[in-house]
Amino acid sequence: MTDPRFAKLSQLLVRYSTELKKGERVLLDMIDVPDEFTVQLIRAVRAVGAIAIVETRHTRISREMLRDTSSEHAELVRDLEMFRMKRVESYIAIRGSANANESSDVPGDRLALYNKTLRPVLNYRVNKTRWVVLRWPTPSMAQSANMSTEAFEDFYFDVCTMDYAKMAKAMTPLEDRMKAADSVHLKAPGTDLTFSIKGIGAKSCNGKLNVPDGEVFSCPVKKSANGVIQFNTPTLYSGTKFENVRLVLKEGKVVEATSSNSKRLNEILDTDAGARYIGEFALGFNPHIKNPMCDILFDEKIAGSLHFTPGQAYEIADNGNRSAVHWDMVLIQRPEWGGGEVWFDGELIRKDGLFLPKDLRGLNPSNLL
Repeated sequence: MTDPRFAKLSQLLVRYSTELKKGERVLLDMIDVPDEFTVQLIRAVRAVGAIAIVETRHTRISREMLRDTSSEHAELVRDLEMFRMKRVESYIAIRGSANANESSDVPGDRLALYNKTLRPVLNYRVNKTRWVVLRWPTPSMAQSANMSTEAFEDFYFDVCTMDYAKMAKAMTPLEDRMKAADSVHLKAPGTDLTFSIKGIGAKSCNGKLNVPDGEVFSCPVKKSANGVIQFNTPTLYSGTKFENVRLVLKEGKVVEATSSNSKRLNEILDTDAGARYIGEFALGFNPHIKNPMCDILFDEKIAGSLHFTPGQAYEIADNGNRSAVHWDMVLIQRPEWGGGEVWFDGELIRKDGLFLPKDLRGLNPSNLL
């Protein structure tokens, strides 16, 4: 018997996140996802009269393809993927993996080559389609979250199918404030960072692009960031886990980067000229997500968190930075994580993970649950 939660999640993705309509085409990109869920998602697409194109992938196969990729191979993949992407209006990606570190032994130069070559496909998908991306709950994710498989699955479906319409309404004042703000000052243990977001704009994320969701993002003016930021959550990038990441910025550029694996960290930041500049700044507030699990689609939404992102900027909140890298790094500011403050134009917006201004209190956990 198919899990009834599969149908509920499928309906959310088709009818709310991508708002598929009759006659539209959607690419379903399914990576290590149970066939039973893929079938439910196809049926949900058909129920609204849309057309599903399905790609099934496996992380072990992808690793093998990446280990010895070449310019010729990557360019061929890019051209084929771009042709297909231009034929659809929407994109839904479900990404599972039995081993989150499956790509950890892919040579760094091969990975950088492939990511640079495929970047135009990602840019087109992000800017030209209606898309949503989410993970699939696996035992490896449960391990990262320090939960049993069953408990993690229950958590996953609760957080992925929460009332995002209610959250969307509460986000509007924060989006308005970020659009109007100039200076931002971040404070936390080991962190004292200033930058400007003047004229960049902001975007609420409420289940339309990522599931789970719960953030509002902007982007620093490219050369405005100065100071230091010490992240207190682990981060996984291209199969390698990093802890205690610390970045020193001068005139927008990361001039010093250290972590539990400083060599690999700096290799990634040297991918291209844009990788050492910042492409996103966001505040996270999903009330269901409290602790890091080394999965960025969850970790960047942690209640009382922020993330700061070396690499590519989104066109919707753009500082002009371009890179094959887009690496969200998370700092939790709740008291049990050391606390911290977020200031906009000299006004204390959030302290120890809780929003203070009256118009923003709707985003605090007690008001979203």
